[in-house]
Amino acid sequence: MARFLTKRLLRLLLTLWVIGTVVFFATRLSGNPIDFLMPEGLDGASRQTMIAYWGLDRPLHEQYLRFWSALLQGDAGLGLAERRPVATIFAERVAQSASLLLATLALTIVAGVPAGILAAIWRKRARGSAILFLAFLGYATPNFVLGILLILVFSFSLHWLPSSGSGTLAHYVMPTVTLAAFFIASLARYTRNAMLDVLSQDYMRTARAKGFSEGQAILRHGLGNAMIPVITALGLQVTTLVSGAVVVETVFAWHGIGDLLVGATLQRDYPVLQFGVLAVAGAVVLVNILVDVGYAAIDPRVGLAETIR
Repeated sequence: MARFLTKRLLRLLLTLWVIGTVVFFATRLSGNPIDFLMPEGLDGASRQTMIAYWGLDRPLHEQYLRFWSALLQGDAGLGLAERRPVATIFAERVAQSASLLLATLALTIVAGVPAGILAAIWRKRARGSAILFLAFLGYATPNFVLGILLILVFSFSLHWLPSSGSGTLAHYVMPTVTLAAFFIASLARYTRNAMLDVLSQDYMRTARAKGFSEGQAILRHGLGNAMIPVITALGLQVTTLVSGAVVVETVFAWHGIGDLLVGATLQRDYPVLQFGVLAVAGAVVLVNILVDVGYAAIDPRVGLAETIR
């Protein structure tokens, strides 16, 4: 266990360093933030003063070293747009994004796993084909198209749900459904394929021969083995989930990390954008580590030594 965690921690640090380096240089190539943050007609002297104030006139390698040095000391800098500490800005937004992602993950598991199991059991029936059709429909529909459609129907036409904001539980309905639709469809397909492999195994036939009903055989012998590739697939979708949240938060004016990163990108707010990308990347890598641990925990035959290789 110690070797596994140490190796993954080193990979995490290396990944964050590479991502942080790429983001640092990419943001500098995208343009000077003073040109986007300051009002039009700013005279040249004032512009140079602002550039010097934010240290943007220093050599690129010096800015790079100062960036990592400050970050290692726990200082993420000041946001160029809000003139406030970046950590404070993110602390105000992280709860909104986390609650949306958790709601999406819960809906994905609650709807996707049973749908995949039923699609496998009903594989020769019309009901199974209907589940597959809905899965392919959800898989093919872009989340921003679905989000706009939900707003037009349930907000503008029926007036049932609020179109933006995050103040009440009603505000969660459309963003959660929009973000979860793709992942429910994907998880249902993974679960169905895994379940089909399990249903044809010898131990399932043995369970049926012992008098277990189909439901008992699936719950006692099939479900645990089928969930191993499903959990792996779910972990691999975390990156897509985070990137999809950026679009969904923008569509529904959800004041979370995704909406913040979009604004920082448009304004070339270097400190906010750099810290945000590193935070998201760290969360994604950490979730993947937890998935590896969960993979080994579900199937005792799969040791952590196997996940290290």
